[in-house]
Amino acid sequence: MMRSLYSAVSGLKGHQTRMDVIGNNIANVNTTGFKSGRVTFADTLSQTLSGASGATDNHGGINPKQIGLGVGVSTIDTIFTDGSTQSTGKNTDLALSGNGLFVVKNGNQTYYTRDGAFEFDADGNYVLPSSGLKVQGWVNETTDNSTVNTTGSVTDIQVQSGKAMAASESTEAVYSNNLNASTPVITSYTFSTTTNGATTSYTRTAVGTYITASAAQPVTLNFSDGTQQTVTSGTYTIGHSLPQTTAFDYYDSLGGKHTATVLLEKTNLSGNTVTYTDENGNSVTDTATAWVVSLANQSVDEDDGSTTDYDMTTFTIAFDTDGVERAGTLSASETLTADANSTVTSTVTPIGAGNTSVATSIMKAAHTSPSGSSTNTMTLDFNGVTQYAGTNTINADPDGYAAGTLSSIAVDSSGIITGTYTNGVKRAEAQVAVAQFTNASGLEKTGNSLYQQSNNSGTANVKTASDLGVKITPSALEMSNVDIADQFTDMIVTQRGFQSNSKIITVDDELLETVINMKR
Repeated sequence: MMRSLYSAVSGLKGHQTRMDVIGNNIANVNTTGFKSGRVTFADTLSQTLSGASGATDNHGGINPKQIGLGVGVSTIDTIFTDGSTQSTGKNTDLALSGNGLFVVKNGNQTYYTRDGAFEFDADGNYVLPSSGLKVQGWVNETTDNSTVNTTGSVTDIQVQSGKAMAASESTEAVYSNNLNASTPVITSYTFSTTTNGATTSYTRTAVGTYITASAAQPVTLNFSDGTQQTVTSGTYTIGHSLPQTTAFDYYDSLGGKHTATVLLEKTNLSGNTVTYTDENGNSVTDTATAWVVSLANQSVDEDDGSTTDYDMTTFTIAFDTDGVERAGTLSASETLTADANSTVTSTVTPIGAGNTSVATSIMKAAHTSPSGSSTNTMTLDFNGVTQYAGTNTINADPDGYAAGTLSSIAVDSSGIITGTYTNGVKRAEAQVAVAQFTNASGLEKTGNSLYQQSNNSGTANVKTASDLGVKITPSALEMSNVDIADQFTDMIVTQRGFQSNSKIITVDDELLETVINMKR
């Protein structure tokens, strides 16, 4: 009788513990990143009245006679399933999905959390504002704006508001896209001169002859596609196309902005070939189409009163029959000749295609006072240019930028915090770290939605979100994973279990009262 009484008491205690866990789950139904708990029961040690005996020749085996002594709480588990993601619109909020936790620190104390309601404090520290704990990750301390080095140990993430970015001098302009293979070339031109009232008309067809047009000496150009054009300015060469103009902005050492203009003229050299070394190391000779690359201006007057003087040797780029730019040796080169009957002297002597095709060349830009900046030395890279029939879409993408100030930040799905500066540059400022445990349920809760490593959680494996296969959703928070329907169901089952155990105590009390009344 006493055994059933104490068994019922253990049942009451066990179900009360389960009700405590259910109550805590429901209380935290709206707690950011909360992980629900679960109670499992196990029976306690049983009292053996008689042991088991094996079968003999005369009778069969006998099972043991045991009376259970109640129930005990076996485990109180933390269920680390994902909660729903709720959009907040706040760009510093992060929601984590998968087996991982954010890493936060208070001095030398390391904690882990699923609460991603982060923000920047007055000193630019990325923190959990409810406790002031600093979010851990990797900070970009290099001049590389595109990536964050995540090979070292994690540290406090700090991004100062109004952070300044120094100017970066342009050192390279990378050309890409296409030069039109169908660009027509000049096949002949016509002009006239007047001497002592007599007008003489001239027509030239010799490749390499050039002339400068003016209002006093208009020139009619005839092109390979059958079109015709009359011009009154500029210098034109038979066998060349009209100049294709490409202009790009670049920055000097002080962040001053300048514009360089480069011209490309297609040449028509019959039977020209290019000999180059292919990707397999073999020498290849193929039919070539050459383009002459030159500067549009040797000197430019800037708005601040300074002057920029450009220096670049005219060079040649060539394309094979597949439209691929090839650096190599050309079989033919050009010597250009000024028109002998022109009354206008060319201010700039054009240069013909050379016998070498290059993929890159150097352009220098010297800036006079009051700019005060150093000379830019820039590599013009044409490796990415193609020559297919269609349109001219060639474009230069220079590096470098002016000085700027941090204006806004954003976080992406890999946890990279990107800053946007007033100069238009985007810089990867830092990357949020994520910790993963072999047994996350073994972590110890310390309050404020924080966990600490325990003897049974395993050691934290701190990596990036992509390394661990988890996902970060920016401008969102993870909701509690408590399911109200499940909790109410468990509450009913727990209540019935508690009532049933209390009924055992009531019946035991009546039985004891009957025993006591036997002596009356």
